Amino acid sequence: MTDTAPQAHQADLLANLPAALRDRAAALDAADPLAHHRDLFAPSEGLIAYLDGNSLGRPLAASRDRLASFVDGPWAARLIRSWDEGWMDAPTELGDALGRVVLGAAPGQTVVADSTTVLLYKLARAAVAARPGRGVIVADTENFPTDRFVLEGIAAERGMELRWITPDPEAGVTPQEVAAAVGPDTALVLLSHIAYKSGYVADLPAITRIAHDAGALVLWDLCHSAGSVPLSLDADGVDIAVGCTYKYLNGGPGSPAFAYLAAGLQHEVRQPVQGWMGSADPFAMGPGYEPAPGIRQLVSGTPPVVGMLPMRDMLALIEQAGMPAVRAKSLALTGFAMDVADEYLPGVRVASPRDPERRGSHVMLDHPDFRRVVAQAWERGVIPDFRPPQGLRVGLSPLSTSFTEVALGLWTIRDLLG
Repeated sequence: MTDTAPQAHQADLLANLPAALRDRAAALDAADPLAHHRDLFAPSEGLIAYLDGNSLGRPLAASRDRLASFVDGPWAARLIRSWDEGWMDAPTELGDALGRVVLGAAPGQTVVADSTTVLLYKLARAAVAARPGRGVIVADTENFPTDRFVLEGIAAERGMELRWITPDPEAGVTPQEVAAAVGPDTALVLLSHIAYKSGYVADLPAITRIAHDAGALVLWDLCHSAGSVPLSLDADGVDIAVGCTYKYLNGGPGSPAFAYLAAGLQHEVRQPVQGWMGSADPFAMGPGYEPAPGIRQLVSGTPPVVGMLPMRDMLALIEQAGMPAVRAKSLALTGFAMDVADEYLPGVRVASPRDPERRGSHVMLDHPDFRRVVAQAWERGVIPDFRPPQGLRVGLSPLSTSFTEVALGLWTIRDLLG
């Protein structure tokens, strides 16, 4: 429920809920230690329930002010001088903040640049080149299309074999499946930490160890992880990771992605898109390319300075709330959503893990009429998303979502199912 819906309409919607559901949602909201953060997000007129925070996070009101002040401040007032006054260092400075707040990464290992697809290509291509003599890339058939498509291109370019794991779509890739797929011929394993359909959380530490025992590098896709579950990339020995910033980091549409490259690999992994901003001395305008030392080498072109602005506000909010509290509310929200589906949505099947340790911050519901239902729900101000063949994905961003909002949204889904 949002402040923008007329109070009378809110009352009518709430009155339609079963008393037990309405009271439970209200009690959970009253006990929520993060509830006050919802008021920090910009209002959305006509919105009843936003259940798609895992696709595009809602904007913070502070970001409106930050964007406006940027135009009049560092852009208009300082113009090109702003490159020397902070813009040039923004990719690594913001990367360090990401590492500290959500990734469990020490400084000097994270950079903000490009899109997820471009960074996946850069890092996957660099990883296989760093393991010469190994001709196999291991991936899974349930991963997001971009990840699979990028690997198909790299395998074709390098003459490598793509070895596919076909996991249970609702369980995700297991350590046992990875162990059966890797070997002395494996250069790279690329997996998503949280499955984009089911929300399954892979056993990142165990899978990373298995790949390392085989001599391979691991690239983790953190698009559905960063900002929703606590991460410990350094402690878990992660090699490489890539993620987007427009989901739980609320960077806005088209906000840049981030890449993590462990300090111990920075001397041997050389990314293939050799742009001037990633060179050792960009303004030397020299005849040949020499990579910048450290994480800066992953930068290729001009840093997306404007696209980084809203993310700063969300990172500050996440740091204030703390990732453990964010994770606790995420589990409470997803657990509540599954309970509502079980009790009030006849014919709907929960297609996400019941085990909270294996569940991210979204829930997949399954029903043959969901393509129609999602389109009609949008018209009523209830916004989940649809994933073929018949999945309705309930994405719950903990800092901007209430339990009453979830109840109203899912009750609308029940009404539309008829």
